[in-house]
Amino acid sequence: MEHINRPALDRLDLRLLDVLQRRGALSVAEVASQLRLSTTTCWRLIQLLEQSGVIKGRVALLDRNALGLDVTMFAQVKLATTGRDAIATFEEAIRNRAEVLECYTLTGEWDFLLKIVTRNIKAYEAFYLDYLSRIPYVQSVNSSVAVTVIKESTALPLGVPAP
Repeated sequence: MEHINRPALDRLDLRLLDVLQRRGALSVAEVASQLRLSTTTCWRLIQLLEQSGVIKGRVALLDRNALGLDVTMFAQVKLATTGRDAIATFEEAIRNRAEVLECYTLTGEWDFLLKIVTRNIKAYEAFYLDYLSRIPYVQSVNSSVAVTVIKESTALPLGVPAP
């Protein structure tokens, strides 16, 4: 999708984004009604936000446990070297793995942090032994099991009062 230049977001844009990120299944007419806009104006604003890249996509949020994906792991990864080739090799190896929901580069002792979801501990062990530990340049991995979810959100803090 081509990105167009867009001026700074105004309060209406932020309100619109907040409604969409919290209740993405609403129709354009329902969003427009909440914001007291015409459906056409609301649709145009959404299109501009999509074209500018502010809205990256619209998705359904699934319940991992309802789908039998009961284990969430956080893995800190240290590479043997952090040259461009090593980092690029690791990133490419991780990018398309469905188990890896998120991957971040870090400062400090560890080079990467991965959020990994699997059906059970055995499935994570297989992922670790058969794949993660075999990626070139991986020196060490420190894995932790998430026991309880205290807060989990995809909503960004836009500075808009909560509904």
